[in-house]
Amino acid sequence: MSGSSRAPQSPQTTMSSSRRRRPSAAITSLSALTLLAVATQPLTTTMAQTADTGTCADQRIVVGGCDPKDTEYCEKHCNLYGSTYLLDKCCIHTGINANLLAFEVSETWIPRIEEYGKCTGANVRLQYLAEGEDGMGAALMDDVGKNEDDTTGQGIFDAYIVQAPWLPPIYKGLKSLSQYIKENDEYIQFSDINQASRSAVSFEGEVRALPLDTDYIALGYRQDVFENPEIKQAYYATWGDDLKVPNTIEELVEVSERLNGRFDYNNDNETDWGFCLTPQTNYFQAFLAPVLQTHLNECEKNAEGGYKCLGADTGQNMFFDVDNMEPLIYNDGFRHAVELYSRFVRASNCQSQTPNGEKCDRKTAFPTGRCAGVISMPGTMTKLLSEGGKYAPPPEKRMDSVLAEGEYWGRRKVFPGSRKVLNWNKEGLPLEECKGDICPLAKDGINYAPFFAEGGESYALNGRQSKPAATDVMWDMFTWLSTLPVGQVPLAGVYRKSHLTDEATDDLGKLWNNTVMAEDLHDVLDEYFKSEEEGGNVVQDLFIIGFDDYNDALDTELHTNLILQNVTLGGLFDMDDPSKSLDPVKDKAEFDVRYDRFITDLAKRYDDVHKMHDGGALQQLSLWRGALGINPTKSKDEICQDLLASDHAAFDKLDCTHVVTLKDLCQSQKSDVEEYAPDTCKESDDKSTIIIIVLCSIVGAVMLGGFVYFIRARYVAYVRIRKAHEQLMEATLNESIRALHQLDYPLHLIRGDEFVDQGKLMRHEVLRNTHKLTVLDSLPDVDAFIAAGKHVLFFSHQWTSFTLPDPSGIQYTAMCTAMKELAKRNGWDESCRDVFVWVDYSSIPQANPSTQNLAIRSLAAYASSATYFVIVAPDTPHADLDDTCDLGTYQRRMWCRAEQICHSMRNGTEGMYLSVGEDSLAPVENDFFIESLHVFNGDLTCCRLDHKGMGACDRQSLVIPLLGLYGELFRASHEAKDGKGSPNADALSSVETFLKEIEKHQEEVFPRTFQRVMWRKNKRVEEEVILFGDLIDRMKARISSGVGFEVDDEKTGTLSTKGSDFIRHGASDFLRHGVVHGSSTITGSNNSSGVKIETAVGTLGDHMEP
Repeated sequence: MSGSSRAPQSPQTTMSSSRRRRPSAAITSLSALTLLAVATQPLTTTMAQTADTGTCADQRIVVGGCDPKDTEYCEKHCNLYGSTYLLDKCCIHTGINANLLAFEVSETWIPRIEEYGKCTGANVRLQYLAEGEDGMGAALMDDVGKNEDDTTGQGIFDAYIVQAPWLPPIYKGLKSLSQYIKENDEYIQFSDINQASRSAVSFEGEVRALPLDTDYIALGYRQDVFENPEIKQAYYATWGDDLKVPNTIEELVEVSERLNGRFDYNNDNETDWGFCLTPQTNYFQAFLAPVLQTHLNECEKNAEGGYKCLGADTGQNMFFDVDNMEPLIYNDGFRHAVELYSRFVRASNCQSQTPNGEKCDRKTAFPTGRCAGVISMPGTMTKLLSEGGKYAPPPEKRMDSVLAEGEYWGRRKVFPGSRKVLNWNKEGLPLEECKGDICPLAKDGINYAPFFAEGGESYALNGRQSKPAATDVMWDMFTWLSTLPVGQVPLAGVYRKSHLTDEATDDLGKLWNNTVMAEDLHDVLDEYFKSEEEGGNVVQDLFIIGFDDYNDALDTELHTNLILQNVTLGGLFDMDDPSKSLDPVKDKAEFDVRYDRFITDLAKRYDDVHKMHDGGALQQLSLWRGALGINPTKSKDEICQDLLASDHAAFDKLDCTHVVTLKDLCQSQKSDVEEYAPDTCKESDDKSTIIIIVLCSIVGAVMLGGFVYFIRARYVAYVRIRKAHEQLMEATLNESIRALHQLDYPLHLIRGDEFVDQGKLMRHEVLRNTHKLTVLDSLPDVDAFIAAGKHVLFFSHQWTSFTLPDPSGIQYTAMCTAMKELAKRNGWDESCRDVFVWVDYSSIPQANPSTQNLAIRSLAAYASSATYFVIVAPDTPHADLDDTCDLGTYQRRMWCRAEQICHSMRNGTEGMYLSVGEDSLAPVENDFFIESLHVFNGDLTCCRLDHKGMGACDRQSLVIPLLGLYGELFRASHEAKDGKGSPNADALSSVETFLKEIEKHQEEVFPRTFQRVMWRKNKRVEEEVILFGDLIDRMKARISSGVGFEVDDEKTGTLSTKGSDFIRHGASDFLRHGVVHGSSTITGSNNSSGVKIETAVGTLGDHMEP
């Protein structure tokens, strides 16, 4: 059974199964499965038949037949256990049949199903899988079907009891529960469920199962051993240390070794073991977790010396590198965990059971009384520690007489942490003491990292073949069960924060008849359920396709071939005398040889597992990043492009040449492509010919001209470089002007009434496929659209989860309210049919990274084209960070500031509004732009990630649009002073206000350079990178000289874009378009890609003449 924190059950109704063990043979057809049917009669049994053959419980079925008008009946059967969820659902599902597949027996199922049927009239049939947990993954594959083929799956069952490791290959066939949860969250209270369990059942931003339990690793210990005065005295006499319950894995191993073979715990006059375990990968990973994972998000030190960890994802985990899928085994931290774990196993029950040919098993060892403690999953832990528990030692094999009144022999505590951790900020990931920035969540110098192995049980619905009526039956039942006390729910354990209240703990103590155990569980989960902001550091299991295969690989190499393998066969274990097993310290030379072979073989096995699954290691990497919720999200193309810039070995290993075409990357990553595959970016043989001719000329000139040629060549080179530099600067200026008047990707808008009708922020592709997007291909089209009486409303907001923009719907509600209020204030049609909304999730492509990048490049034009700009920043809980997003967090984001400035620099602040609550809409203050003007002081995710695996910094992508906007401001001011500009005094006053603020802080507003940290070939490099350089001065000089916004292009001549009329688009006569859209065509530099160090239009080399 899964290890949940449940009340002890009778042995007859509890099926045990080993964790991490795969089925012995694949199951190819559900019809071939042996199903242990709980029902002994057909589902269609009538009430009369039931009366003749026995009770509903005897028949293990639920029958229909109830009257919704019978209020007394409904009150009696629907108002149960303090839950009101079913009160309005009396008889609502009468006659509807639904099938539920489970893998683990629980006596609680039958009364709950019977009660649910009496209330709703539903017929729910529960069937158990005879193969139990080991066959459930294959059974789900057969019944639900594979992700990539929605025609598969037999659809016999409508709902399932599942565990998270089984979901990755089939989750697309399960019903998304996100909308169901939203509509019923009054009862579900999804955010009350611990974060680890929520994450385990979420895929691509959608919840695919509803948790009812959670699994994790904890430590159990015998208080009668640790409080025994004779043992304590002897321990101190031998070691000079007090005997204490371990707080670190280092202490756990040391204490276990010191107790092993020296004391008698079970009164049989023979010495006993240290701590006991069953050697499984999840227990080794519990040792590994606090060494490898220190914080999931970047942390900032506060004034009190503590840390707040709400920044960008670090990508830390204990399985695979999130940039290249390299296993995290090539570091001293992994070796440290292996060494400790091997010593721990050697001092455990394995030293006796393994040589005797028995399975080394905590369930058979702990009842003997020979264990000082145990590591286990929660459900089994309860059976190990509870009085009369299935695996507990009886009183005669304990020393309870040493305990004081009120004390209890079997105790539980958080799994130990580590004083040594990986330093993820240093090359090679060295093992260092846990302190300071490398260990920000430490408590007393110890890094705790509770491992939530396998995720626990959850409810899931068939999303492909199940009939809607059956789906409704099962959802209502699952929702009802979610509202019941823990002890009344089948298979459920303590998995919610609300389960940790004093009242809930007292209730659990009464249920268990053991207050100490209930309080211990409370203390453990109070730590385990903490968010990172609260000091939590939860470690997630490997929830990707091939979960069992990866664990089999580790189990085979770690346990079978290394720790429990005989020394004569290359392992560490001495079968003849376990005390002589190889020690990693005393026998270092021999241990090193075996450990190195273990690492090599494990890496090969992992590679083989990658290859077993469609898409190989690259697809697995994409799935792993998704399972961890890593941001920014990356497509496989983007992963490969980043590896091309940083890690050629990984680029090859992930077979990226079959994903990206190198020639296609010559424009954006020319230097990276050339470094990886020289000459790939040669345009034609003509260049080769020219190079040969030039080289021959040079050789001839050297031979004929000697020193004279050398001097001339140096001069010519200087002239070429200077000319190329000037061309590069001019190209950048030209591109900044072009960007003001051309969209790289069309403007996509949602009509106001349809925006309201959709009920939430809808994904771009959904709106596109349902033809609900209005598309404007060019800025002249935008002008004409607005001139026709349409209003473009730009919503600027901060995403409140890593995968969805607004999972709570709070911001969406504020947007709808703001739009309706603007319509009311301006006298627009209240249906909002003339209002058109731009909002990122709906207006920017989400599925295709290439088109998404084009849209992002046009963001400045989108923002500046809007007639109204609304900042939406109500207090909203962040779905993944347990933090609140508000106006303060919004204003700290660089992209949010950039959107504001792109609008206000062309329109002023008159049309800008602030919505910080559902019914709040207020104009921004006139000086609101001042803080936003300091765009480059804002926070960026890429910088927090040290640009690892990235080609450039997001700062560089803003140079072009902001340079162009500044040029337009400066031109308007300059022409006004010359008497050529707009006579609008208010507009010119606003322009001057902007310019004065910029002049006062030019170096901050338009930094010449910035410090950028990059990772190249796994090395952290810090470099000073040109941002604006002298481009602002050049723009001023160009306009002051009278050139204005003229672009000189050798192919088309000089085309003027001068204009002096201000065109009103709604908010003000500020600048809107001092340059008239469509007044001329600009054909300057067309390349705004390839941002490296110099500018957004290329490098110096790109402008050098051959």
